[in-house]
Amino acid sequence: MRAAAAPHDILGSMLQSDGEDRATAFALAAARGDRKALAAFVAETQRDVWRFLAHLTDPTQADDLTQETFLRAMTSIARFEGRSNGRVWLLSIARRVVVDQIRSAVARPRSAPGADPGLAPVVRRREVAEHGAQVELSLVKMLLEDLAPERREALVLTQMLGLSYAEAAAVCDCPVGTVRSRVARAREDLVEASREQSGDAVRGAG
Repeated sequence: MRAAAAPHDILGSMLQSDGEDRATAFALAAARGDRKALAAFVAETQRDVWRFLAHLTDPTQADDLTQETFLRAMTSIARFEGRSNGRVWLLSIARRVVVDQIRSAVARPRSAPGADPGLAPVVRRREVAEHGAQVELSLVKMLLEDLAPERREALVLTQMLGLSYAEAAAVCDCPVGTVRSRVARAREDLVEASREQSGDAVRGAG
């Protein structure tokens, strides 16, 4: 991975090539009842699904949500016809899992009784400071968390998972132009936030 001078530069270096054709081929074979193809489809896509969910929610929930995503995918894989590539189809399911999780969490408190809801970001920032080698990547994570959800989603899909704007639009169920706009604004937000972070660091050092 190419070294980056600023958090928003790190994002660009996180682009990855993917096996979209392989994922689709595996999904189509799995739809015909091929169990080995189903296992291969899971192996091919599991990492991207986890990363997507971790950025939309948080890593502590990503494992359970990933499992739920694949459970749903397995119950509907027989209906997959290849109209979109396999990874886009699966990420669309993952997105619905997140929406359902958010809806179910609305009526219940997210913090344990007596817990200080403000402690989590404080602890997170302390951990960043204590792990020098991870400072920039942790800062990127924090900056992403501060983005509006729809902008973060579009940025993660296109800039970190490598989907095209059209594929991301299919996942998000919105026009391609909307995805482009969200990504552009997310980049602007990240640049501005990283500048503010840098300014705070300089002032703190002074």
